[in-house]
Amino acid sequence: MDSGQLVGIIVGIVVVLAIVAVAIYFGRKRKTDADRNRAAEMREKAEADQLAAREHEAKAARAEADAKAAEVEAERLRMQARGTQQEAETVRAGAEEQLRRADDVDPDVVTTERSDAPHQDTQHEGTQPHEELRRDRGDRERPAEAGDAAGFREDTAAERRDTEGPHGERPRNL
Repeated sequence: MDSGQLVGIIVGIVVVLAIVAVAIYFGRKRKTDADRNRAAEMREKAEADQLAAREHEAKAARAEADAKAAEVEAERLRMQARGTQQEAETVRAGAEEQLRRADDVDPDVVTTERSDAPHQDTQHEGTQPHEELRRDRGDRERPAEAGDAAGFREDTAAERRDTEGPHGERPRNL
């Protein structure tokens, strides 16, 4: 081999090595740029995920606040319901008192003491044990033939015994 061929082979090897070095350089540069782009995308996704996490935390905080507000509203409604219930009980007691007063004034209502009634442990507010209010409208609803022309008739002895107290006196409306 002569020296010209040897120089040609060396120059060829150097050129091939230069081409390989340039290819490796550009390959690494391309890989580095791709890694940078991928890292930037990952950072953007991480920031978006952090923003989404903050939004979820805010939604959770709002839901918690709404739940607390609902609890407060529920407690307010419970208190309002208790007040309304107490008001209803007051109105009911007033209505019962007014009915009792109307019964006291009404000549057709007889208050009797019942000794044959079973003892009840629960008594209505404002009543004495065994006291019963009885509306006696039977005389008014009977036809006029059973009594006088106005529809009234005298009590029979049996009826008087039924309405008399334990000592023979007839109860009076107070």
